[in-house]
Amino acid sequence: METVPITREGLEALKKELENLINVQRPANVKAIEEARAHGDLSENAEYHAAKEKQAFIQSRLQELQVQIGQCEIIEIKGPYVRAVFGATVTLENSETGEESTYMLVGPYESAPEKGRLSVISPLGRALIGKEEGDEVRVKTPKGLQLLEITEIN
Repeated sequence: METVPITREGLEALKKELENLINVQRPANVKAIEEARAHGDLSENAEYHAAKEKQAFIQSRLQELQVQIGQCEIIEIKGPYVRAVFGATVTLENSETGEESTYMLVGPYESAPEKGRLSVISPLGRALIGKEEGDEVRVKTPKGLQLLEITEIN
């Protein structure tokens, strides 16, 4: 089985979500199904169908989280960094626009670019790994080829 890198905090977040699904959301959903059944005819009962859809979503997410947690390998984050590696925070400057962005390099289960967390297996993440401050990185994005300079690594 292939392992997936993750920070200790990222693994704890996955476990917390799993626990919430098991101890809060699934019991609440069972209760919602029981209440909807009590309303009578199930063929035209929108509450029942919505609760059953949510039940399927919860079960699917439970299975997904269990697989993800089983694949995780915690990578301890130790700085300071000279190169862009897992756990490093990298500040980039777009060479054309001058726009700066900062990302922490994390595993795919923690990735949230809108929150400044970039997966090491994403195209940009792969392009950054091993680079140093001052290095330029060319990366193909939906907006086209971009030239980025690494201005800082923490």
